[in-house]
Parts: sequence; structure tokens; C-alpha cells
Amino acid sequence: MQPLESRIHYKFRNSLLLAEALTHPSMAYEAQKPHFDNQRMEFLGDAVLQLIVTEELFKRFPGFPEGQLTKLRSRVVSRRALARFAMAIHLGDYVLLGKGEEATGGRRRLSTLADAFEALIGAVYLDTGPDKARELVLRLFETEIGIMVSSPEERNPKGELQEFLQAIQPVAPLYRIVSESGPDHRRVFQAEVSWREQVLATGKGKSKKEAEARAAAEALRSRLWEKA
Repeated sequence: MQPLESRIHYKFRNSLLLAEALTHPSMAYEAQKPHFDNQRMEFLGDAVLQLIVTEELFKRFPGFPEGQLTKLRSRVVSRRALARFAMAIHLGDYVLLGKGEEATGGRRRLSTLADAFEALIGAVYLDTGPDKARELVLRLFETEIGIMVSSPEERNPKGELQEFLQAIQPVAPLYRIVSESGPDHRRVFQAEVSWREQVLATGKGKSKKEAEARAAAEALRSRLWEKA
């Protein structure tokens, strides 16, 4: 079993489907001759993902109208979210890239990771059908969907910030409490968030969790990582 198959706990019957899902279009471009790539598989995988996630949310949130369901679905199948899921299984390590794409950091590019993840789901669908594809998707998305079930309306700035940053480089932001003030019954905490040794923002709150969330929200607003 290939290392990637071990990571996703799925063994392909047809290994050529996996090879196609992992082949970036830059391979064909550099070869200057007919060569399969993952674009068609990505097209299929996108539709499969949309259907599986839509059906799961439809069942889990029976009282939600269309607009709310659409917002929840976008949290799971956005490009940034799919890139994050791809990074969780180290999918970028297995994508086949042309030399030029490799040299310019394509292996960690958000679009490359998201496309490869969709192609992987499409390949599983073709390999063994919708039931296995659904099983794999729900297993990989279990934590994310679980968070939505417990807090469907809650914005998660820490999660959003991590998605943004790890799409650039797979390094998680770090949080630390830099100060505490006020009496015990009215404590105020100040948190600092940093990434790759750069302080991105600070935030204050009545709890450490609130302070970290506000620091993350401020970091998303200022986007200092783009100005470094």
C-alpha cells in the first residue's frame, strides 16, 4: 500500500486512477505531448464533494433554511478549507509536478492542494463508487462537521486564520497570553498571535479563549503576513 493510501485508510483497486488524481497539469505542459492530468478528476470530485457535504448538512440541520445550509457548506468545501484538508493528509508530498511548478512552490500552493484533494475524491468515486467516497469524505471531515454541529453560527477566527496561513506554508500560528490585569472576578487577558516568528496581532478578552479569538480576528483584518 502506498503511503498516501495508508494515510487515508483506503486501498485503490485501480492504481492508475490514483496516479491520474495526483498528476498536475504542469506535467503535460512541460512534456509537450499528450499526458493525462487531474483536471477531469477534479471536476468530478468537486461534484461528489458538493453532493456528499450537502446531503450530510441537510440531514444534520433539518431546521435550517437554504441560506444557512449554503454558508455551512462553504466552510467545508471552500478552496482554503480543501487545501487544509489536503495538508492534513500531506497530499502535497505526493502530487506529481513539472519542474517549473515545483521550483515556484507549487507543492504548497492553495489551488494545487485543493484541486488535488477534489481529484482524489473523484478517483475514489470512480474506483469503488459513491458509498466508499462518502465514507472517506465524512471520515476526513468528521472534526469540521462536528464543530459545526456544536456551534453552527459561531465564527471561528482562529480556524480561519490557520486556514489562510497554512495555505501559504504548513506552519500553524502560535498564541500566548502576554498579560493579565484586573481583579479576579473581572480579569482581562491580552493574547498575542505570531507566525513564522512575526507578531501578527494582539487581542483582549475576559477569558484566554476570547483574547486569542480577538487576536486572530485582528490578524485577519490587518493581514501583516502579506506585508512582510
